[in-house]
Amino acid sequence: MERFSTFMDLMMLANKGQRLLSEVIIEYEVQKSRTDREAVWQQMDQCLTVMEKAVEKGKNSQEKSVSGMVGGDARQFGEYTRENGLLGGVVQKAIQYALAVSEVNALMGRIVASPTAGSCGILPGALLAAGEVLNAPRGKIVAGLFTAAGVGLIINEHASLAGAAGGCQAECGSAAAMAAAAVVEMAGGTPDQSGQAMALALKNMLGLVCDPVAGLVEVPCVKRNAFGAVQALVAAELALAGIKSVIPPDEVIAASYEIGCLLPPSLRETSDAGLAKTPTAQEIEAKLFAEK
Repeated sequence: MERFSTFMDLMMLANKGQRLLSEVIIEYEVQKSRTDREAVWQQMDQCLTVMEKAVEKGKNSQEKSVSGMVGGDARQFGEYTRENGLLGGVVQKAIQYALAVSEVNALMGRIVASPTAGSCGILPGALLAAGEVLNAPRGKIVAGLFTAAGVGLIINEHASLAGAAGGCQAECGSAAAMAAAAVVEMAGGTPDQSGQAMALALKNMLGLVCDPVAGLVEVPCVKRNAFGAVQALVAAELALAGIKSVIPPDEVIAASYEIGCLLPPSLRETSDAGLAKTPTAQEIEAKLFAEK
């Protein structure tokens, strides 16, 4: 089996066989799962279908979550941008799609944790928006999901994907890094450019704390997904332009691990500090628990 532990390992395997990163990941998964390529591909294609359905459901919904804190923003944003907006089409789509999937999650709908439920809107938001603008065939988007998965595997091995362990940089930061690398490949970039995009995206979100209001994956999580999707696109565009991260991808991942360890427990999903302890957040929490 072709093994990789770092992004450098992954890139060397891709360059050695003049393959895309996604092709290395697919082969790795085929060997690891002891099944055939078609089965592995179909499983990822099904993940894409779940993402697409979550986008469609979320962007047309006005339903509020049980807490009442989130819901309907994806639809509102879509209505606004039909005739208004300062941002370009791909950015507007990424924002709406990321909001949509995250709101479906808050409503206990079906999503793909990519890599977590709290960051579930970033990858589909960025990939589906970019796929539409690039007019990418479905196969390219599925391949992009494999690239994203490979990046997630590496981050998980050397840092963390959990907010409780590393703050929101571990969730939304990792998701943005995964999405950035995938978008670069979808746009025809090189394995090295995917790595640069990954590093640029993750660098920009280092130190992001996890401070959910009332302990729910709603505020500030849902809107953070919209920002994360856009940051992934920015990182991809920078990398495609040939701009590099001064700090190599694997060193950025190592830094994220160190920073996550240094964050106090109060800022790692415990809701003991940050936004979760603002006066408004405490009022919301008190009301929710009183109702229960």
